[in-house]
Amino acid sequence: MRKRIAVVGTGALGGYVGGHLAHQGHDVTLIDMWPEHIETIRARGLELDGITPEEKFTVTQAKTMHITELQSLSKQKPVDIAFVAVKSYDTEWATMMIRPYLASDGYVVSLQNCINEERIAGIVGWGKTLGVVSSLISVELYEPGRIRRMVEKGGDKHTVFRVGEVHGVITKRVEELVSMFSAIDSAKATTNLWGERWTKLCQNGMRNGVSASTGLSGKECDRNDAIRRFSIKLGGEAVRVGQALGYQLVNLGKLAPERLALASEGNQDALVEIENLMMSRAASNPRAGIQRPSMAQDMRKGRRTEIQFMNGFIAEKGGFVGVAAPAHEKLTEIVTRVERGEIPQSPANLGG
Repeated sequence: MRKRIAVVGTGALGGYVGGHLAHQGHDVTLIDMWPEHIETIRARGLELDGITPEEKFTVTQAKTMHITELQSLSKQKPVDIAFVAVKSYDTEWATMMIRPYLASDGYVVSLQNCINEERIAGIVGWGKTLGVVSSLISVELYEPGRIRRMVEKGGDKHTVFRVGEVHGVITKRVEELVSMFSAIDSAKATTNLWGERWTKLCQNGMRNGVSASTGLSGKECDRNDAIRRFSIKLGGEAVRVGQALGYQLVNLGKLAPERLALASEGNQDALVEIENLMMSRAASNPRAGIQRPSMAQDMRKGRRTEIQFMNGFIAEKGGFVGVAAPAHEKLTEIVTRVERGEIPQSPANLGG
């Protein structure tokens, strides 16, 4: 029998993954708290787009559900796989709401930016908690029922989806998820979920808050000397905190973590190397001029940001292991002030 899949939070990433899984023939229910989004999908389907013409199609096979309709699941087949794809600050309540409808061997997968597996496990237990790290994917929910991918697929150049158990063992359910995600883009099973998670946090910590506080696109941030150097400082601090926590970090795209840390600490050879890689990345993406990470999208929509769960979390963990992260503390403060309307978005916020 087909596994029943629920996606709790069908914004950019949740909608992208859920839409693709439904398009492949899986039994998918898209659950969201934005009424207009759900009603639009019901009326005309979920429209997905990407860099190539083949990536553009409309998904009509997915079931939909308003968050207020969730209790109707009690009269339906239990959920085998629940993807939690809400913002980090919504993790606990979203997990709590789907928990009663899980099958006896059902499980919850964190499909999120930040490190939320511990929050999920606190509600459903560690044995029912898995993680999927989505690396360098960049998707945007730009209108109700419409999601577009802003970068090319990883393919054989870059593994986008990394699926893992919290204990690192590659199980049958990990292999099952890898098979599902491989039909969307490149995917692998990982024995290093925590290292992959922290690496993604380093990437997000370098880009999300920077774009949110300045109002610039990723390309514009990379081309601004002062802002690019600040981003490198963020990346290096995050790497050093992760290393002190004992995580096995992997490359941040093409950026080697140790070289990034050295660049942030003033090593000129490493700095030239990292800056060249960042500049070439900005030049190679046809949508780089309009691409904005999720936090910048949230800022533009007037939504709460994840800054406390991203840069604030890195600074907090740095304090725990005795590794200072002043750039993350500074960025957390600036983004919070922009979010509250105390200061405007401006490159000047980061010296640009």
